[in-house]
Amino acid sequence: MMLNTKNLVFKKKSVKKLTEQYVKPYMIEMVMSKNAVKLKLLASMRIHPVVNISRVVRYRKPVKRQRIKKPKPVEVDEVKE
Repeated sequence: MMLNTKNLVFKKKSVKKLTEQYVKPYMIEMVMSKNAVKLKLLASMRIHPVVNISRVVRYRKPVKRQRIKKPKPVEVDEVKE
């Protein structure tokens, strides 16, 4: 699943229009209820792992011959991830 970035606050202040709409594919650790899921997030992410299902979308693999723009490594507390 991919997490929606609509109301997330990032450490680096960037132009909201240029930020990605969804971040990484994350695994669902547990279904908490019919409206909430617990995601297996990175330790560096400082958000609660239980999110509403409206905040996640299914991850789809890239189509053949589709250009994939690899993101630059992100530094969190001087550690690259």
